[in-house]
Amino acid sequence: MRNWQKVAAAALAVGLVATGCGGKRTTSEAGGGGSAACEASDGRITIATGNSGGVYYVMGGGLAKLISDNTKLKATAAETGASVQNIQQLVAGDYDMAFSLADTAADAVAGKGAFDGKPQKVKALTRLYPNYTQVLVRTGSGIESIRDMKGKRISTGSPKSGTEVIAHRLLQAAGLDPEKDVQAQRLDLAKTADGMKDGSLDGLVWSGGLPTAQITDITTSLKGEVKFIDITPQLGALKEVNPVYDQGTILAATYGQPADTPTVVVPNVLLVRDDFPEGDACAVTKLIHDKKADLERVHPAARDILREQADRTDPVPVHPGSEDALGG
Repeated sequence: MRNWQKVAAAALAVGLVATGCGGKRTTSEAGGGGSAACEASDGRITIATGNSGGVYYVMGGGLAKLISDNTKLKATAAETGASVQNIQQLVAGDYDMAFSLADTAADAVAGKGAFDGKPQKVKALTRLYPNYTQVLVRTGSGIESIRDMKGKRISTGSPKSGTEVIAHRLLQAAGLDPEKDVQAQRLDLAKTADGMKDGSLDGLVWSGGLPTAQITDITTSLKGEVKFIDITPQLGALKEVNPVYDQGTILAATYGQPADTPTVVVPNVLLVRDDFPEGDACAVTKLIHDKKADLERVHPAARDILREQADRTDPVPVHPGSEDALGG
């Protein structure tokens, strides 16, 4: 086990609560427009993360521990279906913070996509690390491109996840109907890994940080029986939907592959409701950037959390408390 995996396990043991368990905020400063001081209030907060095999889950546990160890707030994190579900339950009051892909968050504030006609009142504490769109297929499936997924058994991610949003957009960009042209399986990452290993899936789409433990499990277990495919031919069409999409690279060493794979990346953001207290927002945002090294020990993806990019969350507005923390 790598050192960051040992640290992550310890952080998860402290920071995570049972699957799907949310909890409304119970702090002494529950309203918006809190103290201008960059100091957290007393109380408890909950963080919505993602699938248990993904980076949100690991990073969320680490963040909860970081907050609990360094502020008056006591934070816990919960496994969820990820971005879409996270935002819906954040706004409903089930959680106080939520990890989300930037494209899903942009849909939320605009009232588009899964939030059609219902703009969500959320703000960003900070931009986080980028998610890499990881499209892995069985070598005998005949899949060399997204368009080759027609008729194939493809895991498109958990229902109401950011992965599912990107998977559908990729298929549409390649001229395929996600509901008719592929045998879409709406599976969480653990079940996706099982399906790849037992041969019941031809491929998967996953949006996550590098490395993602379950993807490592698949590539290690199946070795030459699986490969990543280049999805950048769809990037132009994706940018027309949302300009946050960009090109990145899954380095060969990440998963022990024979070559680097070009792919599509999208930033992650940490969200709160509009009424999240300013003092808490300032304190948590400052903590993330001042003690980034602690999060790096939880998962290496945290290396890409950059203070100079922290306020680049458009079209999601940055919380006023976070603006204070970032010198804005």
